[in-house]
Amino acid sequence: MSIDIDIAAPVGGPALPQERRLVTSIPGPRSQEVLDRKAAAVSAGIGHTVPVAAVAAGGGVVVDADGNSLIDLGSGIAVTTVGNAHPAVVAAVQEQAARFTHTCFMISPYEPYVAVAEALNRLTPGDHMKKSALFNSGAEAVENAVKIARIHTKRQAVIAFDHAYHGRTNLTMALTAKAMPYKSGFGPFAGEVYRAPLSYPFHDGLNGADAAARAISVIEKQVGAGNVAAVIIEPIQGEGGFIVPADGFLPAIVEWCRANGVVFIADEVQTGFARTGAMFASELFGIVPDLITTAKGIAGGLPLAAVTGRAEIMDASHTGGLGGTYGGNPIACAAALAAIDAFENDGLIERANAIGDILRSRLEAMQAADPRIGDVRGRGAMSAAEFVDPATGEPDAALTAAVAKACIAEGVIVLTCGTYGNVIRFLPPLSIGDDLLNEGLDVVAAALAAH
Repeated sequence: MSIDIDIAAPVGGPALPQERRLVTSIPGPRSQEVLDRKAAAVSAGIGHTVPVAAVAAGGGVVVDADGNSLIDLGSGIAVTTVGNAHPAVVAAVQEQAARFTHTCFMISPYEPYVAVAEALNRLTPGDHMKKSALFNSGAEAVENAVKIARIHTKRQAVIAFDHAYHGRTNLTMALTAKAMPYKSGFGPFAGEVYRAPLSYPFHDGLNGADAAARAISVIEKQVGAGNVAAVIIEPIQGEGGFIVPADGFLPAIVEWCRANGVVFIADEVQTGFARTGAMFASELFGIVPDLITTAKGIAGGLPLAAVTGRAEIMDASHTGGLGGTYGGNPIACAAALAAIDAFENDGLIERANAIGDILRSRLEAMQAADPRIGDVRGRGAMSAAEFVDPATGEPDAALTAAVAKACIAEGVIVLTCGTYGNVIRFLPPLSIGDDLLNEGLDVVAAALAAH
């Protein structure tokens, strides 16, 4: 039995009023009813950040069941990058759903899957011959990238980095560095996964070359280059804290991989599709991955993921070795084609950079006034502030949580992240207006000042 929601049944997309509006406390009574039902019906392992029941979203807002309109600075964790309920995505979904919803590409192939693969082969970094395979989630893409690298190299070892987040499957939990909440109690994990130190300029003070030399030394001493199938890294780390490696770090790692026959995998699940002010973050660092994993922003909110890479590596698997019943679902593919068209033709890369300029300017102004903001970093519409004890430099997770909670209570959706839980990340949809973005940042500044 569903609750009665009588808020004029708002339609999503940019037609929604672009305003922060609080008509009840957060959560309101109708949202609370849904949350009570969630507690009774949904596994306790599924948490939530914002205590509302969403009924509509678009532009830069999310509307809840009580009529509250919240400023969205999270984009469903970098998913609704083109904007929630983007009109072209909605139209593409409706048209495809009316034609057919599923055949399984491995049974009866269809053109939208092929068209998405062609677009990915064209858009991802490098002018070499590429092929793609489509899946359902970022974790599934990462897992398949590792499978492909292993069968191509006929080696087993995989190198991941400190602060990494690559997913929640058994293999991707092994790749992920953060125990709580992602790994604790869920082992044993997949074997032949090793961890190397990341370049984290705010904490280690190393330049890119020295940080890369440190990582390579660990890999060579603890694993041995001849045993390594793949090195996987997020060009800008996501859940680990929006860590931007020092200049030169990633190119040095790529060069080592090339010299040693190791497949370099760029996990661009969060950084991909204009989020960082480039179509892919790898471009910002001048690197060309052998394989690149994508998901999140690829399809405007529908579940789709991909592995794209050098044709000779992608073709290493035997026929039938890759796939999945829902991988490359036709509705998700239709949504992806509409979203990709928007990324390419609606000025969204430029918009991401403009949003990044606002975020950096406002966050650096807060930092100048408050030493508890130890670092401001990121690229484009993927920016963050790290909170520390100014006396010791130690992470301040309590302050971070308090600021985020206060922002949500005032109608601004913000997300935390970081190995130490002391980073607030900003991932606004590229459809947000400057006024709404600045109002959201005003609320963040006020919340910080109040704590």
